[in-house]
Amino acid sequence: MTRYDATRTDLAELLTGHPRYRIDQVWEGLHHQLAEPAEITSIPLTLRDRLSEALPAALTVARESTADAGDTVKWAWTLADGHGVESVLMHYPDRSTVCVSSQAGCAMACGFCATGQAGFARHLGAGEIVEQVVRASRRAKEDGKRLANVVFMGMGEPLANYDATWAAIHRIHDDLGIGARHITISTVGVVPGILRLAEADLPVNLAVSLHAATDDLRTELVPLNRRYPLAVLADACRHHVRSTGRRISLEWALIDGVNDTPDQASHLAAYARDLRAHINLIPLNPTPGWPTRGTPPEGIEDFLRRLAAAGANVTVRQTRGTEIDAACGQLAAAAGGPVTGAAVTLAAPAIRTRR
Repeated sequence: MTRYDATRTDLAELLTGHPRYRIDQVWEGLHHQLAEPAEITSIPLTLRDRLSEALPAALTVARESTADAGDTVKWAWTLADGHGVESVLMHYPDRSTVCVSSQAGCAMACGFCATGQAGFARHLGAGEIVEQVVRASRRAKEDGKRLANVVFMGMGEPLANYDATWAAIHRIHDDLGIGARHITISTVGVVPGILRLAEADLPVNLAVSLHAATDDLRTELVPLNRRYPLAVLADACRHHVRSTGRRISLEWALIDGVNDTPDQASHLAAYARDLRAHINLIPLNPTPGWPTRGTPPEGIEDFLRRLAAAGANVTVRQTRGTEIDAACGQLAAAAGGPVTGAAVTLAAPAIRTRR
C-alpha cells in the first residue's frame, strides 16, 4: 500500500493504540498540508518514522525538466514496479494546472501520440494518480502559486481505467479541495466510460479527443473509432450533455495536409454545433516515428477562420513545454521503465494528405 492508497480505515489500523485524533492529524498532514509523513510535526517523531516506513511514496523522480522560464515542469516518474509515467505542471498568470497520467503507456494506439506509440503496460492505481497531483501542488506552493486545475490528459486513457480514475477524482475533490469544475477528463471516445461519467456524482469536465470528423479519417488516426464511430460517439456525448448540463470540448490536433482541410473544417463545425461543443485546436507537436508534421501557423489561422465562419465556438490552445517533450502528444515514459521509446518500434504508418 502506497501513501495515497491509504484510506482513513487503513490509517486507523496503522494507528491502533493511538488516540483517534491522530488519524485526523495524519490525514490533514497528507492531504491539506501536502506533507511527507516525516514532516507532520503534530504527531510524535516515532510515529512519523513508522508512517514513513508503512506508507512509502508511489513515485520516484527519474527526471525533472523545466521550460518556459520555469513555468512548465515535467516529471518522469518511476513506479514501484519499475514502470514509468510522466506528469506536467504548468503555471499561467491566473492559475496553475497539472496534467496527470492514468496509465503506464496506452492501448489506444493513436499513431501521432508518443504514448500511443509506446504501447500499454498497466493501469495506475488511485493513489498513484493522486500522488501526481500532490507532488505538483507542493511544487506550485514552492513557486508561490496555487494548483487550481487538474487535467487527465497525460499518459493513458482515463476512461479505460475508470474505477481508479474516479476514485482518484474523489480524493482530489474531497480531500485536496480542488473543485469538480476544475477537473477535466480527456478521452479518445471510450463510449461506455462517457455514459458512466454522465451519471457520476461530481460534475467534472469532459474533453473528447476527436482529431477527425469523418469516419474514414478518424479510424486512420484513432483506431478506437472502429468500435465507436462518430455517430455512436455523438450519441454518448449528447447523453452526457443532457444528463450533466455541462458543455463538452472537442480536442483537435492539427496535422498538416491531413485534418486541416476545408472539408474537415466543415464536418467538424457541423459536429460541434450539433453537440453545442467548444472546439480546442491544438498545434501538433513533433513525436518520434510520426512521418507528418503539424499545421503551420498560417494553416492554423485559416482553419480557425473557417470554423468561426461556420458558427463554431473555437479557440487555439497555447503550446507549452515543447522543448522538454512536455506538450500534448509528447509524453512517453520515465527513463528506465519498461514503457519507453527505446523499447518499442516507433514507426507509424504514413497518413495520406488530403489537400
